[in-house]
Amino acid sequence: MSEPKEVEHGITISAPAAEVYRLIADVANWPRIFPPTIYVDHLERSGSEELIGIWATANGEAKNWTSRRVLDPEALRITFRQTVSTPPVASMGGTWIIEPAGAGVSRVRLLHDYTAVDDDPAGLAWIDEAVDRNSRSELAALKTNVELATASEELTFSFEDTVRVDGSAKDLYDFVNEADRWSERLPHVATVRLTEDTPGLQTLEMDTRAKDGSTHTTKSYRVCLEGRKIAYKQTTLPALMNLHTGYWTFRETDEGTFASSQHTVVLRPENIAKILGPEAGVAEARAYVQGALSTNSRATLNHAKAYAEARR
Repeated sequence: MSEPKEVEHGITISAPAAEVYRLIADVANWPRIFPPTIYVDHLERSGSEELIGIWATANGEAKNWTSRRVLDPEALRITFRQTVSTPPVASMGGTWIIEPAGAGVSRVRLLHDYTAVDDDPAGLAWIDEAVDRNSRSELAALKTNVELATASEELTFSFEDTVRVDGSAKDLYDFVNEADRWSERLPHVATVRLTEDTPGLQTLEMDTRAKDGSTHTTKSYRVCLEGRKIAYKQTTLPALMNLHTGYWTFRETDEGTFASSQHTVVLRPENIAKILGPEAGVAEARAYVQGALSTNSRATLNHAKAYAEARR
């Protein structure tokens, strides 16, 4: 195998280096701040080291891998190394380096080193393109999210809907996992196109009916985690949203079985007046979006509840 190829990308951000480091170090934020990232899960944690599972898109394809990270908050560095890579990647690692660059300004450098399976030139070219595209989009998104942190706080919100079910968590999970059957099972779903080339990693395109009878198309990537959780990131978004991520959870407790649907949304402020009228502001947009998403979530949860209870 040849020597790893090494590349570097960088960007200057109008924010203190410590704040930038904090945002990168917290992987829970990654689906919100990095466009390619669908979901990140902590698999192990010990001191400054952690093992994470990452699901992300690369050149339009959904991929997943595990990566070991070492956090160094004093040096403002984070090193990472994929432990299990997905072809055509044979190995992948690198370092985030955050450097102060003046008062309230920092320079972020993102280093990668990688090899392709069997040193295949076509595979290496694919990795070159994926690393370049993802690095540029990650750094641009990082810059945007850090510099607009104050505005994003007002525009970002999360909420959750939950139902109690006299049935099994497995049946609830199956109902949500089998989204290819939603057009038969859910009145608000007109058509569904589901692909799952990698077990547990789904691409879901769906035409949904609104109250006025119109339909709109959405596309999401979904990560299905062993009967306990289905996380997703919507990539085709309505005009009022800059971002929409969420997850379904299913748990059995002494008080009963519960199914929940959680959403995190970032609003698109420039479209609020256009869609909701000149008098509408962020509060009205939040209420409108939450109402629309909750209506569909609750409909799905209640149909899942009926399905699980019928199978007791």
